[in-house]
Amino acid sequence: MAQGSGSASLAKFRVALLICLLVFSGTTDASTYTVGGSDGWTFNMVTWPRGKRFRAGDTLLFKYDPMIHNVVVVNSGGYQRCITPTGAKVYNSGKDEVKLRKGLNLFICNIAGHCESGMKIAIDAV
Repeated sequence: MAQGSGSASLAKFRVALLICLLVFSGTTDASTYTVGGSDGWTFNMVTWPRGKRFRAGDTLLFKYDPMIHNVVVVNSGGYQRCITPTGAKVYNSGKDEVKLRKGLNLFICNIAGHCESGMKIAIDAV
C-alpha cells in the first residue's frame, strides 16, 4: 500500500514539473532591443525597426537624456499627427523598458518638434 502512494506522489511531482517547464519555456524566447544606435532614442528613428523581427513579449529599452526627451505610447492618430492622445502612457526615466504587445506598437517623443523630426517608431510584433 505504501508503495502505491509513493508512486502517486512521484507522478504528481512529474506532472507539476512538466507544467513548470511548459510555463517557463515560453518566456525564454523574448528578446530585448535597445532602441537606436550609440545615440539611443533620438531623431530620425523611423527606419530603426527595419530588418528586425519583433514578437509580442519582446522588450524595447529606450535610453535617452530625460531632460530633453521622453517616450509616449500612442495610437495611429497620435503617431501620424505627432500628438499625445488623452490618457497616453508617458515614460520619462531615460531608461524605459516597454514590453511589446501583439500587433502595432507606436511610440513618439512628444517634446515640441521632436516627433516631427522623426523621433518616433512603429513596431509590428507577431
